Amino acid sequence: LCASAALLDRQCHQKVKQHQSEIFQFLDSKKIKYFAVDISASADVKEEMRKKAGNPSAMPPQVFNGDKYCGDYQKFFDAVEDGKPG
Repeated sequence: LCASAALLDRQCHQKVKQHQSEIFQFLDSKKIKYFAVDISASADVKEEMRKKAGNPSAMPPQVFNGDKYCGDYQKFFDAVEDGKPG
């Protein structure tokens, strides 16, 4: 059971990294300036992300434009498909 939980955690971590990378690649390709916030650095930073997202269990990546919440990975790329970001 512990090995399964560790495997699921690793898979989840890899998916988060992949999603972050895809968002960064899109923003870079459009020459959109951004900065990444490492929520693992502080529980307060993670809590702030979740509060701004309006979801107490929100997981990264979450996208913000200043203080405006833009959505998670899926919502971001749904907007890309609709031609909204960039």
